[in-house]
Amino acid sequence: MELLQEYLTFDPVTDDLISNNRPFIEANTVASTLQEIQRSHIIPVFTKDNEQVISHTDFIEAAINAAEELFKKELILKPNIRLSHPIKGRVPSARDKPVNQLLECEKTLYYERMAFVIEIPSISDHIDGNPLSLTIGGVKAYNLDNLSTKKGADEHFKVFIGFQNKVCTNLCVWSDGYIGDLKVKNQHQLYTAIYNLFSSYQTEKHLSSMKGLSNYFLTEQQFAKLIGKSRMYHHLPIAMKADIPPLLFGDSQIGTVVKDYYKDNSFCKMDNGNINLWKLYNLFTGANKSTYIDNFLDRSVNAYQFVNQIKKGLENWEFNWFLN
Repeated sequence: MELLQEYLTFDPVTDDLISNNRPFIEANTVASTLQEIQRSHIIPVFTKDNEQVISHTDFIEAAINAAEELFKKELILKPNIRLSHPIKGRVPSARDKPVNQLLECEKTLYYERMAFVIEIPSISDHIDGNPLSLTIGGVKAYNLDNLSTKKGADEHFKVFIGFQNKVCTNLCVWSDGYIGDLKVKNQHQLYTAIYNLFSSYQTEKHLSSMKGLSNYFLTEQQFAKLIGKSRMYHHLPIAMKADIPPLLFGDSQIGTVVKDYYKDNSFCKMDNGNINLWKLYNLFTGANKSTYIDNFLDRSVNAYQFVNQIKKGLENWEFNWFLN
């Protein structure tokens, strides 16, 4: 916990202990609070029977409840929430009013997509000098649900447990701590699935795997080849891609990785051009902040898988298309 004191502060309104770092995702999102969503945002419904969906607040509270049950003696911070794709409306009595004459009480709003993280800073460690705190969270996107049917249809969620690098707020997520297509029909199923994921997560195994990345290095020439091959990857014939570990990052994110290889204060190259794989991993997770909510967690997991494949190639002298 001592490692993280400088990254925590108190909310002047609620007096809750919160993280004082930058947003964990930046692309096309706005910040919100659980209280604001509860107070001001309407809840979508299934159009056939007007029954409400599992709301953003229901989802966040299910994660909080699971965390409080499993981590009873730990410090759990309030959620950090980001929203995108606002769906605006108005009450029937204001249907003929010009937009600039609408009163606040006549407007309705909800956000189609939401991502949140909840830090548990009392469970912490450090890698290569970077403090990390245990973090849980998820993504909800109503566009994945069939709201034109009745209540009881599958509702889709993404849930994770992993770590956040407090130097940069990058999320460190791997497949063993992630459910990318959780389908449930009610809040009880949602809570159970979240609880089971959190309880099965192997903290030490994940940390050990990430710590191992700092023991492997790419030379400047290897980094250059990896970047070139990464740009080529998306244009390969489908048959060639089938035998290559997938890369979900596009040209924009790859360009950010290259820029930060030279300029990032925490994860740039060494003077001789070498870079260890922990820093390379953080270049990718840092570039991922520009990803929209829809693909954010999938790319987070892919960043680990991609760099771990690079590690295996260096460790075992195995062929890796991105390096050879």
